[in-house]
Amino acid sequence: MRMLQEQYVVDGKGQKTAVILSIGEYEELLEDLHDLSIIAERRDEPTITFEDLKKGLKEDGLL
Repeated sequence: MRMLQEQYVVDGKGQKTAVILSIGEYEELLEDLHDLSIIAERRDEPTITFEDLKKGLKEDGLL
């Protein structure tokens, strides 16, 4: 995992009010948020075993 290299914007009292990230770091965070939202949406879907997944892919000619 890559460490963020954030910078902060502070107000006159020295309180952090905003953060500055590189575009790359920002895009990575957006991708992570998207991935987490997909996981949350699919939380209640039934699961299958890895063996069943491989079997189905082989039957479909995809593996």
